[in-house]
Amino acid sequence: MAADESAPAAVVTAAEIARLAGVTRAAVSNWRRRHPDFPRPAAGTATSPLFALTEVQQWLDRQGKGRETSAEVDLWHELRAQYGDDLLTAIGAVGAQLLGTAVEQPLAEPAADALTALSAERGAHALYADLVERCIDSTTRSGGEPMTTLALERIVSAFTGPADDAAGASDRTIGAVYDPACGIGTLLLTAVPGAHRYGQELNPATAAIAEFRARLGDRTAAVACGDSLRKDAFPDLRADLVVCDPPVGVVDWGRDDLLLDPRWELGVPPRSESELAWVQHCYAHTAPGGRALLVLPSSVAYRRAGRRIRAELVRRGLLASVVALPPGLMSSHSQPVHLWILRRPAQGDPAPTHIRMIDLSTADPDGIGNGIGMKDCAPTPEQIADVPPVDILDDDVDLSPGRYVTPHHGDYPVEYAALRDRVQSLARDLFDLLPELPAGPGRIEAAPMGVGDLVRGGLVDLDGTEPTSRTDQLDTDYLRGFLRSAANTRRSTTASGTLRLNASGAQVPQMDIGRQREYGEAFRRLAAFEELLREAAAIGDRVGALAYDGLTKGALLPPSAISASSGKSESQEAKDQ
Repeated sequence: MAADESAPAAVVTAAEIARLAGVTRAAVSNWRRRHPDFPRPAAGTATSPLFALTEVQQWLDRQGKGRETSAEVDLWHELRAQYGDDLLTAIGAVGAQLLGTAVEQPLAEPAADALTALSAERGAHALYADLVERCIDSTTRSGGEPMTTLALERIVSAFTGPADDAAGASDRTIGAVYDPACGIGTLLLTAVPGAHRYGQELNPATAAIAEFRARLGDRTAAVACGDSLRKDAFPDLRADLVVCDPPVGVVDWGRDDLLLDPRWELGVPPRSESELAWVQHCYAHTAPGGRALLVLPSSVAYRRAGRRIRAELVRRGLLASVVALPPGLMSSHSQPVHLWILRRPAQGDPAPTHIRMIDLSTADPDGIGNGIGMKDCAPTPEQIADVPPVDILDDDVDLSPGRYVTPHHGDYPVEYAALRDRVQSLARDLFDLLPELPAGPGRIEAAPMGVGDLVRGGLVDLDGTEPTSRTDQLDTDYLRGFLRSAANTRRSTTASGTLRLNASGAQVPQMDIGRQREYGEAFRRLAAFEELLREAAAIGDRVGALAYDGLTKGALLPPSAISASSGKSESQEAKDQ
């Protein structure tokens, strides 16, 4: 029988590609960014792209990418074996080794030898950049210390370059860049080429990594260790560009000791508004004609306690723009954030007539993170609203772009019909993906295996919360599925509610590879079901909002009006059917 050419081609998600190749999701992101011939999305949505399975398999075959691990993965495994979850110390030791600097915990011989060979092959700077990227990705997924993600860095960088005057940018040369909470230097070191950089960081380990990154990249940077709010290391610095991804929700930020600090030009920040202390700190270090860009939780735009300071920003014309960013850009949470762009007027600058509100909340965070979605940082006219200050200065002083940017729909009936068809298709796909699971005996008669033992034995590569098998005797999906058991989840959930894999305590049952693959297939289908369900929820929100908007604007009609507009009664419609 001939194959049905009309049947839809099999598609896979980025996560499924990672499983096919035996790599992390970060590796797939790198491939999409670095390889122009990587298959383009064949279906799905901007936030959940789907790729044709045959195209992906052909590309993997051409590239020779499979279950065999690269030298870099082997080095990462050696670092994991020596330092465990203390990735900051590991990356710091790598930087020290590459620069010939002494550290308290130097690399063990296997890791040092692997590093020497790899750096000779690839170059110290490129290798260190890739290891730092792997560290950021691993820490992001494991719920470790918050770090500025590469996707967020690319967005901030997109708004630091020359732009129109509404965004607060200019064509002037940027001689100095300052980041008062620089972490490992992600924003500080990539914002603008050729500038002299100044950074401060509370954690000595992350401050050291920022300095190593600067030196390996032949960049001029002065990185101080300490608390920027309590003990400013650069009190006289006025930078052309200030960038900051500050800590959030900090109550004890030093307010009682800083009540008379001259940095509070707009008012003393409330104790619960540490983010507004960072806003004013950054502005105090901004040179005339310069800009400050801060990544802030979306709630800072409307919380009641910060209303007075927000009003001063607007009244004085210091706030140039607020950009609403999509969820999934932060390492410590999945909530959406805003990018605030402030400007310090130079002498003779005209008073601003508006604040530019930009809504990029529907952009593709994966595409931005891969460097292939930067067009999403260039807003369309429908995503922009130039708002006069008087329209913002009400009782709320709400700076949320979504309040001012009206969603644009070119053709309501066509878009609604397409989304409705997609919901119907998703419903079928969801049912097909959900496996039929017969009743079991109530317990699994198998001896437990400790995941920590498998890692130490070199059989499992543990990267954040996603273990990967390094042997054909262990199925990766079987491992990941059993790690989500109720017992393992309890062991891996911290007191704060963060899920972080506890490899030393996690256990999986001992089974032959055939039985593992049976469980692995069920777990694969469940994972695909969950991912598709998240897409369905997002589409449900979109179609609901579109329907309400279209009905209330007159662009869509209720079902009874369809019959009326065709000149037939509902009873006649029923007879016709």
